[in-house]
Amino acid sequence: MPRIESMYAFIAEDTGPDDEGVIGIQAISREYAPIWLPLVGADMARANSLRPIAQGIAHKLGKKVTLVHFSNREDVELIT
Repeated sequence: MPRIESMYAFIAEDTGPDDEGVIGIQAISREYAPIWLPLVGADMARANSLRPIAQGIAHKLGKKVTLVHFSNREDVELIT
């Protein structure tokens, strides 16, 4: 697996242009309570595979969803 140098994320505005978040889907876990899985990926192939889900969420919410690309990697913390 190659080193992740950038990320793609599907985001939507909440209350305005300065209030946005990553959209996601809720998954059911056998061991834990339901969890949210963000629609993010490390390459365009993964982003393209998530596109139908993002389109469905955009339609359901009646909001525009934007695919954004983040490309300035900064390692913030190493957890061991």
